[in-house]
Amino acid sequence: MKKTRLALALATATFASTPVWATNGDVLIGLGAQARALGGTGTAAFFGSENALTNPALLAKSQGSEFSIGGTIFKPDVKAEATTFGPASQTSDNDLNIIPEVSLSTRLSDTMTFGLGIFGSAGMGVDYRDTNGLINGYSNLQIMKFVPSIAINQDNFGIGFAPVIQYGALDINYRLDMDQNGTTETNVGNGMSTDLGFGFNLGGYIDVTPELTLAMAYQSAINMKYKNQMSVASQPFVNMGVFSSPFGDSLEQPAEIKLGVAYEKGSMLYTFDYKNIKWGDAKGYKDFNWKDQNVFAMGAKYSGQGYWFGVGYNKADDPIDVLADTSPANQGINFFNNHFFPGIVESHFTLGGGYNLTKTIALDGAIVYAPEVTKTVNTGFLSQQANPSATTEKVTHSQIGYTISLRMNF
Repeated sequence: MKKTRLALALATATFASTPVWATNGDVLIGLGAQARALGGTGTAAFFGSENALTNPALLAKSQGSEFSIGGTIFKPDVKAEATTFGPASQTSDNDLNIIPEVSLSTRLSDTMTFGLGIFGSAGMGVDYRDTNGLINGYSNLQIMKFVPSIAINQDNFGIGFAPVIQYGALDINYRLDMDQNGTTETNVGNGMSTDLGFGFNLGGYIDVTPELTLAMAYQSAINMKYKNQMSVASQPFVNMGVFSSPFGDSLEQPAEIKLGVAYEKGSMLYTFDYKNIKWGDAKGYKDFNWKDQNVFAMGAKYSGQGYWFGVGYNKADDPIDVLADTSPANQGINFFNNHFFPGIVESHFTLGGGYNLTKTIALDGAIVYAPEVTKTVNTGFLSQQANPSATTEKVTHSQIGYTISLRMNF
């Protein structure tokens, strides 16, 4: 029983993660109010300086200069219910997060545009510190990207390149209560660790006709190493002989491949994006059986005299595969993923709009809602029962986010 509970505590600690910012796994479906209003699209649709991270090539469509500042109030609603250690439930206290976004673009010449974006782009997490039966798990992962961009345009096409500087912070803590009565508690954790990682974005677009744009973009994987986080959390597992060595401290943000279509006719803009997120190749995530994720997004935008209104839809596969519950080890991975790393939401409904306050200043806003999903895994072997379904771990997860930005053109 002690080994089982230690394994579950490790699962909690190793990635029992953070402000679940994200909707496609741990990645926001879109950056900027216009992109989020239109289902997270933006690979082929030009939304101004906020395109710097999504597809830097689109900055080549800029006229003059633009500066945008804003952010997202993100509210995940995650609840865990467990019978593994007897009945226990708690709604995660990580239920409010502020995600900043700043971007600018300026045309340097008839054929060259410079851009810069600073985006909170990913994160995850839960906070069950009020409940012994949920291992009192807490951790906090935050990812911020700094993206200077160059775009070059010729006639009806453009290309863009952006080196990416990524800052990450990870804090993992949990409390191990071996007998669940508070008499043998052990605290495991090493404080916050940070790292800088480096990658790049590439993009291109072509205006097939004045109305139709096709585009593609690639975002490289960025490896991060959070010293003494997962390795410290896993060391008790090694001491018990469950694993031969501790987990590594690498947690890689995965590569992304994106294709996009934008069609504009009169006052209407229609957008469609396909994205493949390479979780299955990413260090850390692949060790916990995450799979590549297909994301489909679409949006429609109506532009009037000094205002716009848009709606969208985003659909993604659940990237977390459930292992066959044939062993305590498999059930431990399932428990960890389902209960403490619940990036399982799939459908997202979006809407938004904007209004020109003056000739040079516009206010944009968006709402993104992900309906509730539920996932249950068996933990009978972990609670030392003969029946694999004798006990279970269940998580319920929904999200809503509110984005607002102020755009200034000059």
